[in-house]
Amino acid sequence: MKAPWLWLLAACAMAVCATAGALFLGEVMGMTPCSLCWYQRIFMFPLAIVLPMACYVGDRRGAVYALPLAAGGTLAAIYHTLLLAGIVPKAWVPCGAGASCADQRLLILGGVPIPWLSLAAFLVILGSLALYLKKTSP
Repeated sequence: MKAPWLWLLAACAMAVCATAGALFLGEVMGMTPCSLCWYQRIFMFPLAIVLPMACYVGDRRGAVYALPLAAGGTLAAIYHTLLLAGIVPKAWVPCGAGASCADQRLLILGGVPIPWLSLAAFLVILGSLALYLKKTSP
C-alpha cells in the first residue's frame, strides 16, 4: 500500500466489523458474553469510535491513542485463547456466575471459536496501526 492512510482505514474497518459482530451476537442472537469476552469488548468498542474519527480527521494521534487499546485487547484475547486450548488451567478462569470462559461451545465460520476471531481482529488492528505509525513517523 502506497498511501499510509489505507493502513489506518484497514484498522478502522476491522474494529467496526468486530464491534458489529459482537453486538449482533449479543443483541440479536441473545448470546451472553463471558467475563473475558466483556474485557475484549471493553477494548474493542472504543476502537470503533476512535479509529473512524482518526480516519475522518486524518490525524496520526488517533492511531497513537488506539494502540494501547489494541494491545490490551490482544492480551485479553491471547489469554482467552490459551484458556480454550487448555494451556491455561481452568482454575485460573476469571468467570463468576453466567457464561463460562473455558467451556464455550459457540463456533462460527465453519468451526472457529469466537475468541480466535477476536484475537485475529486485534492482531490485524495492532499490525495495521503499527504499519501506519511507522509509515507516518515524523
